[in-house]
Amino acid sequence: MYNEQYSPPKFNILPPVCKNLLIINILMYLLTVVLHYRGIYLEDIFGLHFFMAEKHHIWQYITYAFMHGSFNHLFFNMFAIWMFGYTLENIWGAKRFIFFCFTAALGAALTQQITYYFMYKDIASGVYAYVNTGVERLPYQEFLNRINTVGASGIVFGLLLAFGMMFPNTYIYLYFLLPIKTKWFVIGYIILELFNGVLGTSDGVAHFAHLGGALAGFILIMLWRKGKFRF
Repeated sequence: MYNEQYSPPKFNILPPVCKNLLIINILMYLLTVVLHYRGIYLEDIFGLHFFMAEKHHIWQYITYAFMHGSFNHLFFNMFAIWMFGYTLENIWGAKRFIFFCFTAALGAALTQQITYYFMYKDIASGVYAYVNTGVERLPYQEFLNRINTVGASGIVFGLLLAFGMMFPNTYIYLYFLLPIKTKWFVIGYIILELFNGVLGTSDGVAHFAHLGGALAGFILIMLWRKGKFRF
């Protein structure tokens, strides 16, 4: 277990996988904004739709992690991927790091689909021909098609969990001012996400997807520690 910041030989402040994740996400965001003016909505194609919706496709379980709904959403996810990811990639190497990121993204996506199911299973079954959103009345399938998840937050929470497990006593600075040990930050953040998810607060935030990314990351690290899936 690591208790201090690790600095491997030839430490790279922007290793290749982190760099390419940032580049791809930024390019996809810019392309999404530009194509909006032409009436093409990439988030509708690559975002994660409910598996019982007509717009659901298998590729969305990965591509949703490269789509973002706003500049702030993009900025904070990319900053977090770099902040926690570059150290982990230097330690693990590119292959293991990218495998971890995709595992966290997939874990977040599957958890979100389970959440969707319990939220919308009655609507998806056709019990309601129309759904009243409070703003408009929609056919149930059109309503389901509008359910969409985007963002790399599942990867972020997986990396945060991994960083906390490997460097539990390293200090990070909350709001760049308040020092707090990583282990307490991770535990507190996960409890907060669970609390918000159960209460349904902060509408529009996929809290259970965040938790799914962290859980997938935890399981993978435990398997690695037992000698499974080694590269």
